[in-house]
Amino acid sequence: MDAFVFPGQGSQFQGMGKDLADQHPEAANLFAQANEILGFSLTDIMFAGSADDLRQTRVTQPAIFVHSMAIRTVLGNDFSPQMVAGHSLGEFSALTATGALSFDDGLRLVAQRAQAMQDACNQSQGTMAAVLALADEVVEEVCVNADGIVVAANYNCPGQLVISGEVPAVEAACEQLKEKGAKRALLLPVGGAFHSPLMEPAREQLADAIRQTSFIKPSCPIYQNVTAQATQDIDNIKDNLIAQLTGPVRWTQSITAMRKDGATQFVECGPGKVLQGLVRKIDNEVHVQAALG
Repeated sequence: MDAFVFPGQGSQFQGMGKDLADQHPEAANLFAQANEILGFSLTDIMFAGSADDLRQTRVTQPAIFVHSMAIRTVLGNDFSPQMVAGHSLGEFSALTATGALSFDDGLRLVAQRAQAMQDACNQSQGTMAAVLALADEVVEEVCVNADGIVVAANYNCPGQLVISGEVPAVEAACEQLKEKGAKRALLLPVGGAFHSPLMEPAREQLADAIRQTSFIKPSCPIYQNVTAQATQDIDNIKDNLIAQLTGPVRWTQSITAMRKDGATQFVECGPGKVLQGLVRKIDNEVHVQAALG
């Protein structure tokens, strides 16, 4: 069974999407459509912008979403997943790719999500840190007992968990985690505490937009971040999308559940190879590949 997975923030790269636009008219049309919907030239930044330009949340999230959708468009009938999942932002790509959202609605929601997250970052001093080579339970315990807000945010693969929260609390947690045997506990170059309670203003802002947007049943089950369980129920999908902003990305648990439910091949549909690497670390017996190439 084929499982298609869609990347989130961090998979962007300079020049992203230019080869797709040059080689495939249908991708070029989609990029032009995206520029029109957004009201600015996203493709100028994607094709020719600097790494710093691409790192702005308001640019990064739409860029990765549109790149993923361009690949899905190029695939045409070769896009035939039995199940899908997306890492954080990638959940919107997965839903749009399987027909739950129109491209217009998907992109508008992603743009609103990016702006809401940027606004929430401006309201609080938050950060994230990657913790390597330590059991999830140990990391969770340190977070629970921390002085201040710090939570387990991204369960990326065994031995790689990202924590998120207030800057002093995250810094203190990193020191404790190193003492408890973490190989590394490293602050990440991000603008805020994504997937933590500090994103509550963004969650409230996005909740209204999601509830007002028309969704239809996706063509196959989606394994959502906050539950790591399959669903095709529209109300469930909306609730989980809203909860995702302040809840954790259970990627390890999602891939494990997909394998248990019969996935034999994982196909990454989007820029970069981040998810291919994570899937291999979660299960080294499964076949993993990029959607194109």
